[in-house]
Amino acid sequence: MGTAVRFGLFGTGPWAHMVHSQALAQHPDVELAGVWGRNPEKAAELAGQHGTRAYADPDELIADVDAVAIALPPDIQAPIAVRAARAGRHLALDKPVALRTEEAVELASAVADRDLASVVFFTRRFVPECEAFLADAVATGGWTEARVDHLGSIFTPDNPFGASPWRRERGGLWDVGPHALSLVLPVLGPVAEVTGLTGARDLTSLVLRHESGAISRLTLSVDAPPAAVRSDAEFAGEAGVRTVPAVDFSAVDCFTRAVDQLLAAAAGGARPACDVNFGQQVTEVLVAADRAVREGRAVRLG
Repeated sequence: MGTAVRFGLFGTGPWAHMVHSQALAQHPDVELAGVWGRNPEKAAELAGQHGTRAYADPDELIADVDAVAIALPPDIQAPIAVRAARAGRHLALDKPVALRTEEAVELASAVADRDLASVVFFTRRFVPECEAFLADAVATGGWTEARVDHLGSIFTPDNPFGASPWRRERGGLWDVGPHALSLVLPVLGPVAEVTGLTGARDLTSLVLRHESGAISRLTLSVDAPPAAVRSDAEFAGEAGVRTVPAVDFSAVDCFTRAVDQLLAAAAGGARPACDVNFGQQVTEVLVAADRAVREGRAVRLG
């Protein structure tokens, strides 16, 4: 590739430190041009680690770059992403892209209006073995059901994400629910109806009826008992029962692949499967699921 693409990084939390900044700083086709965060001291610290500049004004950083990478809570991410898109900047976003359907729609429209590249970092979707499994599952077809269990335990002293206010408030539905949906939606298709229940701690159980007629069941938590932590998924249908491969992966390597896809799309190549349109679809399902849980009834989409 020719001139490096200038990226601005928005966010100074654990994910920005551990994943976004590392991948951007190491990428041969990227220049990490600056960092903005809600805490100026943390922004200065992270920028200093990578020999770049801390910005006090998010719009100033947007103006100085070609693309933005955002590692912020979804309610903070969405308006910044819209501003960046309207300024013509390509977007590398985290999941979920927004907490409200209206914001997700506004974001997708802004990207489409400027014909921009976008990618949303659903981590396992950038694990090669997982993507190969999903591609094969789509080609095979005939699936009637799916099950995804995604349960973590982040509120422990050694977990840096336990201090996240939005995760504590929104729980597993909004934090790990996007990961579960990123597996079932490509294979079973759009969701027509969702029902849900909550249990102890932040346990959430969803049943989705897809437009294809298939049913998926999602069990989600970020506050599970440590001994109950698990992440597995399987599909069942005419081809039998197949399990999504469980492999070790590096989040930095996965984010690097996401950036690769974004750069390729920005250069006129294929649009990433996990773009803002897919992010909008995920947000719409989460909003309906949140409503179904609160109201104790099935909620139809569309």
